[in-house]
Amino acid sequence: MLAALHDRDGRGRFGGRARLGIPGNADDWASAARQLTEGLVKGSERRGALPESIVAFLCQDPKDGESAREVMERLRPLAQLLRTACGALDVPVIEALCISDGRFWSYCCPSAQCCPSDGTPMGLPGTSVLAAAATYAGLQIRGSLREFRARLIPWETAAALEQESALNAVSMALIPRILDDESRTVVATETLDLAHRVMSRFADSTSAAGVPGVSGAPGLSGVPAVSGAASVSGALSADLRDDELLCHDEAATLILGLQDRTTRDRAAEWMEGDEAGPALRLWRALARRCVGPYGEHAAAPLTLAGWVAWSSGDELEAREALAMALGADPGYLFARLLHQACNEGLDPESIRRCLRKERVDRAGAEMIASSASSASSASSASSASSVDAGGASGAASTPSTRVASRRRRKPRSTGSAESRPGSRPSGTAGTRRPRSTADGSPAPEAPTRAGDGTGGGTRSRRGTGRHGTKQGET
Repeated sequence: MLAALHDRDGRGRFGGRARLGIPGNADDWASAARQLTEGLVKGSERRGALPESIVAFLCQDPKDGESAREVMERLRPLAQLLRTACGALDVPVIEALCISDGRFWSYCCPSAQCCPSDGTPMGLPGTSVLAAAATYAGLQIRGSLREFRARLIPWETAAALEQESALNAVSMALIPRILDDESRTVVATETLDLAHRVMSRFADSTSAAGVPGVSGAPGLSGVPAVSGAASVSGALSADLRDDELLCHDEAATLILGLQDRTTRDRAAEWMEGDEAGPALRLWRALARRCVGPYGEHAAAPLTLAGWVAWSSGDELEAREALAMALGADPGYLFARLLHQACNEGLDPESIRRCLRKERVDRAGAEMIASSASSASSASSASSASSVDAGGASGAASTPSTRVASRRRRKPRSTGSAESRPGSRPSGTAGTRRPRSTADGSPAPEAPTRAGDGTGGGTRSRRGTGRHGTKQGET
């Protein structure tokens, strides 16, 4: 951690702070030192107060079989990199301290009398006036960084093997769907729905008759069962209770689904109100499930955990979670942006406003699309009803129309209009001359039907009277 110091009118005061988890690989220390230094100095400069000097703190607990002094010596190159990076920006480091296992060493003081080689013991917790005032005000000591990390590091128990098997099985089915443009939206919806169901399960477990845990959740062999409120004490028990409520397959589906950036951004909207608490518990639980070769997948749930913690006012856990996210994937842009903003002391409300607006806009678009779909369905149903009614009417009326048409149609002979019975001759002659056949003999005229009416008979008799011939004679 780097702390900026300002000296105005001879009165020193602390300014901004920048914190970053110490990378496990020493090759990454140079880039980490530059990132941390530039974030603090440039952030202070944007706020109008360039630091006069900087104090560096290197805090790390010993590993198994390692002493606190060995930690100090191992981190000495990192302290020198921090001093060099600050000097490149014209801000000196006046003190660099290593804190490990309740003792501290100075990298800047060469005097063994002032800073012994075995380190200087730190004061016992709770013995200062400030600690007493905080206790009187009702403030709690939240634990060490090791305890914070313990809530977020992957499992190393027998259950980790079962979780890894679940991740392998789910990835084979889910990754191709995420990579497909058509099914990607469906996977996002399924992932968010599952996450919301698990969050509701977490919330119900803490509110059901005052019992904070539910035992006997299926699919979690290897995870200790927690039953009853009396056995639940501290963060470890609370995390075990949440692990009990989350099945391996559910965790695998959520971890892989959150690798889609759009899905992760929508999940970040659960940042305040009644959603923040269950969401933070879910992201912690998912980070613990990124076991084995899936350690890089922890960047998404760790970043979400850091964001919700920062949005809820817990900067300590936010910085730790975001630093662990960068440790899992140094190029994870969302974690880098949030980590820098948190270290520079920015207000998370600006990010919350953007996420709220995105949520409202999406809800409005979904409502409009749903209304349009309902209207289209109703229109299609109405058109289908009209077509069905019109088809039935047409089918019923077609036979009668055809019959009426046949009844109105008069039979006509194969001859010309002059040979039709009952028709009036068109010429001035009164007789109709029958057509001749091919051999020259006259063809007989078609007989007149009695059912043709009086008009035809009258015209025939008039023709007989005027010309003195009978029908059928030449």
